[in-house]
Amino acid sequence: MTIRKPLFFMSAANRSGLFPDRMVAWLLTAATALAPASGLAAAPLMAPEFLTEVNGKQALDWVHTRDDRTLAAFRKNPLFGEFQKASLDILQSTDRIPMPSQHGAFVYNFWRDASHIRGIWRRTDVASYRTASPKWTVVLDLDALAAREKRNWFLGSTTCQEPGGTRCLIGLSEGGEDAETYREFDLETRQFVKGGFFLPHAKQDVSWLDADTLLVSRPWTPDEVTTSSYPYIVKKLGRGQKLEDATQVFAGVKSDMSVGGAVLHDSDGHVLPMIVKLPTFFTRQVYRLDGDRAVKLDLPEKSDSAGYVHGRLIVRLNQEWRGFVAGSVVAVDPMKADLAPELVVAPTARQTIEGVGVSRDRLVISLYDNVRGQAWIYRIDDRGHWNGQRLTLPENVSVSVVDSDLETDTAFISVTGFLTPTTLWMVDTATGAAAAIKHAPAQFDTTGLIVEQHEAPSTDGTLIPYFVVRRKDAPLNGKNPTLLYAYGGFQASMTPYYSGVLGKLWFERGGVYVLANIRGGGEFGPAWHDAGLKTKRQIVFDDFAAVGKDIVACRITSPDYLAIKGGSNGGLLMGVEFTQHPDMWKAAIIQVPLLDMLNYETMSAGASWVDEYGSNAIPAEHAFLTKVSPVQNLRAGVRYPVPLITTTTKDDRVGPVHARRFAARMEALHLPYYYFEETEGGHSNGANFAEIAQEQALEYTYLWQILGAAGVR
Repeated sequence: MTIRKPLFFMSAANRSGLFPDRMVAWLLTAATALAPASGLAAAPLMAPEFLTEVNGKQALDWVHTRDDRTLAAFRKNPLFGEFQKASLDILQSTDRIPMPSQHGAFVYNFWRDASHIRGIWRRTDVASYRTASPKWTVVLDLDALAAREKRNWFLGSTTCQEPGGTRCLIGLSEGGEDAETYREFDLETRQFVKGGFFLPHAKQDVSWLDADTLLVSRPWTPDEVTTSSYPYIVKKLGRGQKLEDATQVFAGVKSDMSVGGAVLHDSDGHVLPMIVKLPTFFTRQVYRLDGDRAVKLDLPEKSDSAGYVHGRLIVRLNQEWRGFVAGSVVAVDPMKADLAPELVVAPTARQTIEGVGVSRDRLVISLYDNVRGQAWIYRIDDRGHWNGQRLTLPENVSVSVVDSDLETDTAFISVTGFLTPTTLWMVDTATGAAAAIKHAPAQFDTTGLIVEQHEAPSTDGTLIPYFVVRRKDAPLNGKNPTLLYAYGGFQASMTPYYSGVLGKLWFERGGVYVLANIRGGGEFGPAWHDAGLKTKRQIVFDDFAAVGKDIVACRITSPDYLAIKGGSNGGLLMGVEFTQHPDMWKAAIIQVPLLDMLNYETMSAGASWVDEYGSNAIPAEHAFLTKVSPVQNLRAGVRYPVPLITTTTKDDRVGPVHARRFAARMEALHLPYYYFEETEGGHSNGANFAEIAQEQALEYTYLWQILGAAGVR
């Protein structure tokens, strides 16, 4: 069992480390500005230099002044208190589905509510889990641990011995940041192991090689990190061994993005220790460890490993390879020099394979066809052919693999849609039988609401799909308050999802929601993503604007009633739309954003994203980034919307400096804005439900206050 902040190498939906606001992520870099990458000179700053000192007194004083001003502006609106309470009630509701993670004989779940602010890690058996009221046993209480040790602990990444072992390595994060401290934990005694494995606070990765040996990638000395600030040296660490005595098994180079270890198991008892080297963000080299010798596998550099079945490594291709189309899932034999690849499934041009899970001897695959979800079970027959069986699930919804376990035939799949509360399905992968076992309650009134799918022509004629959620009787008079959301990067797909907060605070009041499937994402496989890389990225921005123009042309809304929202990479999208088309939007929510693209490579994890955005060290790419970088393209005398810019001090991935510089630049140009920086939460909008509810109250109060009450029912 591995419980991680989702790892960007694991699936197209969460691979970037730059995630939409409803996702979380893993492993990125320091919260302070870094020294420039080799050969790269930072562009001149347009904001006070003290803002780069993330935790400096002067910087925090600047932040607190603007936080107080923003809170004061919206707290006086009666909607704020109403929205904050409604959001918190939804977030803390005890009838949420406790999402499962199987290990051994138990189903584990991490749970937060009003009584467990940081959360509890708990477990029950499968039979109990299927009931309406499972009998849980608390394994680890994070609130009690933080209070006892007087540390601001939050649960980070957790990896346990496979198959079914009793020891885990618990990652503890300070305030939600990506850097973690690892401590060995005993699942039987439910206690940390005295004298057990201990890895001090750092951005690091760890896997169990066996019960007494770890594969660890970390900064063994302070300077042993890449220019992207990741570790690149992998060592074996034995039980009782000091860190300085660990045995090196592989070393990358500083110009790599990162290097780490991984250990896969299958139900036949095969063990596959690996080294995974990422020369760049989207390229990877995989080595099989044979003792202390690393044997490189002849896999394409643009591919992801998804699991291990009957001695076969399951690989998703992000490029064409040996006659297999990009986006295919294949199985290879890592012990053979030619890998003997077998096709599992190949998507069509309008499909993408979103997730792959491994059960005892089968694969569980979620596939999207024109952004509509399906789930399939694949098994290999005696002739070495893979055969698929589609599961009978609801249509026109999002489908994702929640959990599967190599020791059992049980998998869990979630089904959700804009107006469909999430349902958890339990699947017998041996027979294909699927049953809905848990249903999230409806959290808002869907009466009269409809979901439509439309297409808008972009500047090159490509049709861009988008979803519209609105009241069926909403007049097409251009006066419907509308929120347009997109992400557009890192091959992350945007699919329909149920949100109680969105429904309660937006839909019930007459708001229209639009989700755009623009290029840069993964909705139609690797090609949809690759179309917007580096200097081609303007097409991503054009796609978004095309959707905005289309919903105005359809009279769903008009610029006076249209707001836009995006986070992280989507925050960059918002910044560009804000500066390129200021007259198209009335409001803009810019969350945990990248905004200073002339300096991004020298800030936090920026150097790792050159594959996506390009480098300022390359003249053509610098010229493009100069044209689009939001901080540098703010202009005096332009009538911009009044944005709401949000970030967190503890974001050690993108970092808060981007948002600070953008706000400071607006201030220097005498442009109005709202700014809010949460002190905790990492690369998200808060570390606990109270903080998240406060920010959601800010956002929706801002939207209704800016767009006016015309659409309030």
